[in-house]
Amino acid sequence: HVQLVESGGGSVQAGGSLNLSCLASGDMYMRNCMGWFRQALGQERERVATILIGGRTDYTDSAKGRFTISQDNAKNQVYLQMNSLKPEDTAMYYCAAGRYEGRSNPCQPRYWGQGTQVTVS
Repeated sequence: HVQLVESGGGSVQAGGSLNLSCLASGDMYMRNCMGWFRQALGQERERVATILIGGRTDYTDSAKGRFTISQDNAKNQVYLQMNSLKPEDTAMYYCAAGRYEGRSNPCQPRYWGQGTQVTVS
């Protein structure tokens, strides 16, 4: 039974920071990457940042310079430090575990968490 449990979401003012955490448990078959995705109301889910087991990271343009993804492989945890938050960052943030499928798809999700809400005003 695979579980991804996110925490750390909340409401902040523009310019503030949040640090999201994701705890993974269970046998995630063939997983070699973790990622953070987000979905704003009425919009499609989009990738934010990903990290391979070896540590290589990838960010979308909207996250570069503001967000940092990191992991603790021993603890099966992945984090997303978000700084200089903007109202357009408001969304449900999902943790995912998956497989690397190339530079254009650095983490194809196979498993999802339930999400944590981030609201920036």
